[in-house]
Amino acid sequence: MPGPVIAPSELRRRYRAVRSVTETLCAPLLTEDYQTQAAAEASPPKWHIAHVTWFFETFLLKPHHPDYRAGFPGFEVLFNSYYESIGKFHPRNQRGHLARPSVEEVYRYRRTVDAAMEELFELLEQQPDAGICGFIELGLHHEQQHQELLCMDIKANFAVNPLKPAYRHDLPRRTVESTRPMRWVELGEGLHEIGHAAGSGFAFDNESPRHRVWLDRYRVADRLVTNGEYLAFMESGAYAQAAHWLSDGWAHIRRHDWQHPLYWERDGQGGWLEMTLGGWRPLDPHAPVCHVSYYEAEAYARWAGHRLPTEAELEVVLAQQPLQGNTFDQGFLHPMPAEPEGQWHGDLWTWTGSAYLPYPGFRPLEGSAGEYNGKFMCNQMVLRGGCCATSLDHLRASYRNFFYPHDRWAFTGIRLAGNC
Repeated sequence: MPGPVIAPSELRRRYRAVRSVTETLCAPLLTEDYQTQAAAEASPPKWHIAHVTWFFETFLLKPHHPDYRAGFPGFEVLFNSYYESIGKFHPRNQRGHLARPSVEEVYRYRRTVDAAMEELFELLEQQPDAGICGFIELGLHHEQQHQELLCMDIKANFAVNPLKPAYRHDLPRRTVESTRPMRWVELGEGLHEIGHAAGSGFAFDNESPRHRVWLDRYRVADRLVTNGEYLAFMESGAYAQAAHWLSDGWAHIRRHDWQHPLYWERDGQGGWLEMTLGGWRPLDPHAPVCHVSYYEAEAYARWAGHRLPTEAELEVVLAQQPLQGNTFDQGFLHPMPAEPEGQWHGDLWTWTGSAYLPYPGFRPLEGSAGEYNGKFMCNQMVLRGGCCATSLDHLRASYRNFFYPHDRWAFTGIRLAGNC
């Protein structure tokens, strides 16, 4: 849902910057890394960089560039993600089978589309069009979503390799000597407004319309649950005690033999290692626990005597905090221990207790863009707050992410809440 119209010259600058970030993210990869797909929910890097290019070609160049001619037959099927109204698409769980086109050809496709987009910007500077500019902005935020997914999927791909490779060896770290105490932000009962305020900047369609909600008195933890705290949950035998778990969660962890978060393994000396984009590292007890499912987050909260916040409760609190934190821009690409002033935006997408449903009065965007979010409003849970792979200029308090309750390959964590 585009915000105020951005001048074509500024939009061109942003286009170049965002597209450059994607290629910088892929720069450490070997050619072989581009094709790997370690899990059905993940995608190969080659597919990501082609798909975001397909988005601009399909929704901007083909309908709005008078001289554009598609020159890559079959790409409209291979790199369509899920747009039924556009045409056929290759199954998501089979993207790793696509040895062709080559990485070189995908980058040639990308350069061809970028050159045509430069021509479209020239046309827009001569004759601005708010609708086209708005769709370009949507495309840029779409690419930033895929930059985040690239980080998640590259990590998944490297984690299954017995050689234990690292995506980058130069990623910085921040360590602390102890876990900062958990403090609570309390809010009184009353009516609150949540959702995107029209005209206040970019937001996706699922963040609208802004509407009022009644909230009883509640409190929210000012930092995320740590690895050390989650270890106590594990060591209490919680993964073997059905009383802590929702029925679906208990069935899932038993069926898949889950005993700990994703990307943890024993170090052979009684401790734990954790996979990061910087390779396998000793588990930091003071950093937030990540790569947990909704089932695990809900079970931990119940075991700890608390609950997960609703998305409305969390948005109200997030909107009161400065928009800063451990985001992609910080360069850690991993959650860090909480700062003294709190831990709100960035680090990890935190599970809420709210199902992913439309807001009152929600209307999908017209045309194919209406498939972007609305058709997924079933059987998923809302997450809030962004993560260490989210760009700061892509983040806002009203941002609604969503995953299935069993998903945990994403940068997901736990924030506690309770009633006052």
